[in-house]
Amino acid sequence: MPVEHYENFPVASLLVPAILRRPIEVIYRFARSADDIADEGDAAPEERLAALADYQAELDRIEAGTPPQTPLFVALAEIVGQYALPIQLFRDLLDAFAQDVVKKRYADYPELLDYCRRSANPVGRLVLHLFGRTEAEHLEQSDCICTALQLINFWQDVAIDWRKDRVYIPQTDFPHFKVGERDIAQQRWSANWAALMDFEIDRTEALMQRGAPLVRALPGRLGWEIRLTVQGGLRILERLRRVRGNMFEYRPKLGKWDWLVLAGRSLTM
Repeated sequence: MPVEHYENFPVASLLVPAILRRPIEVIYRFARSADDIADEGDAAPEERLAALADYQAELDRIEAGTPPQTPLFVALAEIVGQYALPIQLFRDLLDAFAQDVVKKRYADYPELLDYCRRSANPVGRLVLHLFGRTEAEHLEQSDCICTALQLINFWQDVAIDWRKDRVYIPQTDFPHFKVGERDIAQQRWSANWAALMDFEIDRTEALMQRGAPLVRALPGRLGWEIRLTVQGGLRILERLRRVRGNMFEYRPKLGKWDWLVLAGRSLTM
């Protein structure tokens, strides 16, 4: 299962100490498989929610000290116990995935941020728990980075999410720029659409910059891992801004040459 398949998860690369690669990969398998239950295939919503409820039941067993029934959760129980990982963070992820099954629109920015609090922020917090760096300031900075990464994914995937009948742009943002869902449906770029995306890019970039000081507080290789993650997100925003928010024709993504840029920028953080 390629780690890159789950875009919001830090890659368990050579920059991560070897002793922590397995815990990160176990957490990743949990998140990826649960996300797939909510998002992949052609199962009915009721089936998806029932399968996610089975995952919640396995978390209940871990919390109660009862042996889980599946190999994934046996491995998860091991690392939860070894690293004292909060079960609630796993529950938050499942709650967000279940929300994806039934909720397709977000009324305003605070509602979207609440979704990100559960869909993205637990990932960063779990990584910090693995490294034993759970100071309140660091957790808040991690939340900023993870939420920003989630928002970046939304902005680059506006057209893709539309095909799933999902719109993550807050509904209250559309009228301010005199655009709407019809523009997405018709893949219609305009100066007004560019202004909307500039607005979303600006506040996402500001959020990422708020979290960026975390890299200087993290030890060695983890700090470098997060430096590349932050710079990768900022690079996508840069690409999106360069095409004036026209992700309908130019979905921004990173190529091999971008990694040289990211490495260079990471040295100056």
